[in-house]
Amino acid sequence: MKAALAAPHTAALEAARAAGGNALDLALAAATTLVIAYPHQCHLGGDLIALVRLPGEPVRAVLSAGAAPVGVDVDAIRAEHDAMPGQGPHPVTVPGIAAGWAALERLGATVPLASHLRAAATLAEGGLPVAKGVARAIARRADAIDADPGLRVVLGSLREGDTLRQTALAATLRTVADEGVAAIYGGAIGATLAAFLARQGSAMTLDDFAAHEVELAEPLVAEALGATWHVAPPPTQGATLLAMLSEAPLTLARARAANAARDRHLADPHAGPVDVQALRDAQGPQAAASATVPPTGDTIAIAAVDEEGRAVTLIQSLFQHFGAGLLDPETGVILHNRGGGFTLEEAHPGVLAPGSRPPHTLCPSMIFAGDAIVAAGCQGGRAQPQILAQVAPDLADPGSDLAAAVARPRWIVGGAELGTPGETVLAEPGAQAPEAQAAESGVAFERLPEPTGMAGHVQAARLGPDGLSAGSDPRADGGVLLT
Repeated sequence: MKAALAAPHTAALEAARAAGGNALDLALAAATTLVIAYPHQCHLGGDLIALVRLPGEPVRAVLSAGAAPVGVDVDAIRAEHDAMPGQGPHPVTVPGIAAGWAALERLGATVPLASHLRAAATLAEGGLPVAKGVARAIARRADAIDADPGLRVVLGSLREGDTLRQTALAATLRTVADEGVAAIYGGAIGATLAAFLARQGSAMTLDDFAAHEVELAEPLVAEALGATWHVAPPPTQGATLLAMLSEAPLTLARARAANAARDRHLADPHAGPVDVQALRDAQGPQAAASATVPPTGDTIAIAAVDEEGRAVTLIQSLFQHFGAGLLDPETGVILHNRGGGFTLEEAHPGVLAPGSRPPHTLCPSMIFAGDAIVAAGCQGGRAQPQILAQVAPDLADPGSDLAAAVARPRWIVGGAELGTPGETVLAEPGAQAPEAQAAESGVAFERLPEPTGMAGHVQAARLGPDGLSAGSDPRADGGVLLT
């Protein structure tokens, strides 16, 4: 079958080429491989959000975002911390990624998930060269890696080009291939991870793992730029992208207003009402709330389409480089810190609560423009809507060059999540950035010396009247596959 795939590491493309199949198969081959090849951005201890379109069917959102432990003692965390911690055991929520893979398999994959897992296990055991992006992340988080025995053994001495081997993870992946994802959600692997987290001070139990469910939800939909846009609903920030698409090109005022609305309103609709209209309208003060989430938010995006009309945009994450800074030596699993997106403010809808999912940054999108279908997503933490909004005119143009579109210079605005002391616009060389708007608004402006991963790794794949095409962001280590 003819299909197109964009992914941020060449090993993911090679795995997809070997697996073959439809868009779902290529996406799963790439996703399971990236856990091995890009361990700073995604791992078996992370989450997954996706949008899937099957031939003749509406788009569905696949939400496999894990919840906080039912037994979490929120008052004890408040007594110990002024804001939600971004590292250690407290921000670890149930990892949803494996359950998300299984849900995607059930939607119409032709290659068994177990086959992808065994291929990934072989790669993890044999090793592969450390990519440039992984090496940068190891250098940036050297202190956290050195502080955790599990991370230190696996990653501590590695540099670009060295061989990365993950033998414990390989064994875990083979167990999941043999026993199914139930090995994590109520089985022996889940029990091992829960015991590890308990030793670190987490309230997580095997019952929390067993309670995890994937939600198949209706996406949010909007018309913008002459196209129809589909995004994932809360607890993800898809509505923030729709708010930014209401004004093109994206202005600093619109970006700040949408960010501020997200920081005020985004939460888990399972835990209480979420004002989706307020998220989409983004009206009111433009000053964003102080970010309590960690900087350098990290995820991977995969986009795939095939000639029969299937489309998949999949994002899986650890949230920060190497997540919570915890690797369980027995399973080889790196745990994410998605719970860093919670707040400890009692009146906030996104407050940490037992069994609640945190406000989520993952923002896959699917666009219908004329006779074309485009699957798109990006790495970039809280800046994902800003990044996609700047690429949006090209995504909505069936005749655009996707490779050129995802490579163009961009700008982003943020604060703590960008590692800046206050709200700042960071602009890549050549970006048409809102410098004058920043000066008028009292927002700091910085022109960067070179392109940066903070401006995201956009992946896009399109099925149009002229056939299949794709674009992979040169800020990452990947490319495109056309089968």
